[in-house]
Amino acid sequence: MEIYKTFWLEAAHRLPNVHAGHKCARLHGHSFRVDVHVRGPLGTESGWVMDFADVKAAFEPLHRRLDHNYLNEIEGLENPTSENLAIWIWNRLEPELPGLCAVAVAETCTSGCIYRGPERETAGPSSD
Repeated sequence: MEIYKTFWLEAAHRLPNVHAGHKCARLHGHSFRVDVHVRGPLGTESGWVMDFADVKAAFEPLHRRLDHNYLNEIEGLENPTSENLAIWIWNRLEPELPGLCAVAVAETCTSGCIYRGPERETAGPSSD
């Protein structure tokens, strides 16, 4: 069984590695949606995988660090793409949240990414 909890972040960023004329090279902001997914068996007594309050408590320090901040100034997010943000969140959340199986980051209502951890990543096409 897999559960998820959604969090919202308001943050500014710019992408320093795109060409100078690209719109994302300019400072701008997003209402990021972050879905934290946890997988595990149903508890026989509780009937749930994990208390959603535990997911919230694990994410709270990251939320405080990211929300209403300039992402480029956060160590490890100098190039704050949605993909890099998902990896950054995963790397800090995984030791604190047993069963973490995915971090999804959407920067708009139609565009986002899903990170399932380093062992599940495979090589694919790149536009680099």
